Amino acid sequence: MTWGSARNVLCIRLDSMGDVLMTSPAIRAVKECAPGRSVTLLTSSSGAAIARLIPEIDDVIVYDAPWNKMTEPAASSEPDLAMLRQIKHRDFDAAIIFTVFSQNPLPAAMFCYLADIPLRLAHCRENPYHLLTDWIPDPEPDQGIRHEVQRQLDLVAHAGCANGRTGASRLSLEVPQAARHRVRRLLRAAGIDLQQPWVSIHPGATAPSRRYPPEQFALVARALVEDHSIPIVFTGTGAEEALVEGIREQMRAPSLSLAGQLDPGELAAVLALAPVVISNNSGPAHVAAAVGTPVVDLYALTNPQHTPWGVRHRVLYHDVPCKYCYKSICPQGHQDCLRKVPPSTIVQATLALMGTAVEASV
Repeated sequence: MTWGSARNVLCIRLDSMGDVLMTSPAIRAVKECAPGRSVTLLTSSSGAAIARLIPEIDDVIVYDAPWNKMTEPAASSEPDLAMLRQIKHRDFDAAIIFTVFSQNPLPAAMFCYLADIPLRLAHCRENPYHLLTDWIPDPEPDQGIRHEVQRQLDLVAHAGCANGRTGASRLSLEVPQAARHRVRRLLRAAGIDLQQPWVSIHPGATAPSRRYPPEQFALVARALVEDHSIPIVFTGTGAEEALVEGIREQMRAPSLSLAGQLDPGELAAVLALAPVVISNNSGPAHVAAAVGTPVVDLYALTNPQHTPWGVRHRVLYHDVPCKYCYKSICPQGHQDCLRKVPPSTIVQATLALMGTAVEASV
């Protein structure tokens, strides 16, 4: 078996929505570099929510792996053994394991080895011996840190998939037409004029260290409404409804909340329609980038490689000596890399991007 002859390929990305989106250019390269190739993605529950909107992925298998930090402890190993049997039964020709440099690919490599997948490719810091047939020594962070999109494109280039036939590195996401229609109806019913400037704000993030303070979000939203007559549409998960409502109460100005009302396709539709998106550095920032919408990214300095890719953006942060901590909770307890970003700076960045968005639509 060679990479060129592999027709049934398993891609493994066990992280969240944003990570899957940032891997989509590499997945497209894998799909396009061999005729008739089928690509299956093994991903987490969170990743699967967006993976089904990536057209180059033919099938999605949901697996919350025990070596993923977001996975709750299981009562037994039976679900993992059942997943191993399922993967083995699918007779994959090859597996590509996508990780950030701080993750260890060896559990997934062992999984693929036990599933008898002939070709197994990954970055790995230590010698994997027979667990990987194609071992790419991980140059990060010792030799510098690449953007996550570039890291994964470089990985699949070792399998002969250098950006695929298109040669493009854009993120890949297809918004369902039904989602677009429903979202347009919701926005119009709420009085949002889609021909005029408006802003979508997504104030949530999975990691507490990546959340801009709610009271400062409220100041941003109020200034946009009261000083610039720009309507605000909030988005968020069902678990973030209380967060959004708290911000809306503090802003003391009209706004619309769609928190808890949208599936992933509808969230993508809102962000595709929005002239500008304001978001923490979380999945929706990458969804916005994938659909081509300018992003004001409130970028916690937990890590450097996840800025918006291939779209107009402003990355806002306050430089701190403790940057690049790679922590989900601020170790210093002050969260100054976000908290010290002035709301006025966010407003000005939004207006600047709004100007480019309006010019682009003329």
